[in-house]
Amino acid sequence: MTKILTGGVGKAEVTDTVKKLGLDGIEIVASNDMDAAMKLRGGQADYYLGTCHTGAGASLGVLVGLLGKPTCHTFGRSVPTEDEVKALLSEGKKVFGFAIDQIDVIAPLMARAIAARG
Repeated sequence: MTKILTGGVGKAEVTDTVKKLGLDGIEIVASNDMDAAMKLRGGQADYYLGTCHTGAGASLGVLVGLLGKPTCHTFGRSVPTEDEVKALLSEGKKVFGFAIDQIDVIAPLMARAIAARG
């Protein structure tokens, strides 16, 4: 089972959006940045999806500081393609930030790509 944690201002919406997809092998739980960082470090979670108004700052600040920039990626205001998401996952990225007004597009895209890695 792959565990995804959510955080930021849109964490409940991201959690609900992904749960509605009904993807096999995915568990998604609303969290916060500090708890998520500790769980990712300790192997108790696999990925983090963080949201803020711009997708670039508050969504990932603590996680970048505690886990390091190589593990994290922010989409900011851009919407990635499926290929871009797959490439980032293949590079070992586990922490992603995006803007709350793009949850309906990016959260399902991320969840499906993570589930496909199974």
